[in-house]
Amino acid sequence: MLNMLMTSEYAPAEERHRLQRMLLRVAEGEREALAELYRHTRAAVYGLALSYLKNAHDAQDLTQDVYVQVWDCAQQYRPTGSPIGWLLTVCRSLCLMRLRREKNNAALSEEEWDAIPAQACGLDADERILLQQALGSLAEEERRIVLLHAVTGMKHREIAALLELPLPTVLSKYHRALKKMRSTLEGDDAR
Repeated sequence: MLNMLMTSEYAPAEERHRLQRMLLRVAEGEREALAELYRHTRAAVYGLALSYLKNAHDAQDLTQDVYVQVWDCAQQYRPTGSPIGWLLTVCRSLCLMRLRREKNNAALSEEEWDAIPAQACGLDADERILLQQALGSLAEEERRIVLLHAVTGMKHREIAALLELPLPTVLSKYHRALKKMRSTLEGDDAR
């Protein structure tokens, strides 16, 4: 199912080619390419890690681990696949390994939400607090889908492939989550 994410149809061609060149340069041992790759992809990797780990500190640590893994394994990347898909697959694998190891199911706190880079959201402090409260009203999988779509900018089809869920399920959970969030923001407890 992750093969669907690895296909080139999901990423804009220019961005995909730029990330592919960066990964190929990383495979050749260029540290500057790794730094450039980090700058271009860290929000997506961090957003996915946060959606799984629900802890900002753990997500930040795991984001760093992803780039260490990329440095060590860049030779395994094949330019026929999606570079962001490959990165997010590395991230997902590390998240699942950590969750299995630690059995971490803590809720996303306000402090953890505040650790999401402000520029990634484009929200002021009050809006971020309201959004965090609305996200708190969601089930874990709904929150993960919303965060993946909003923070990383992934398309629903990409999210379905990454989470290994049917596309209709992702769409249904996403729309249900939006209704719950709207209800929370409007002060209506009916879900």
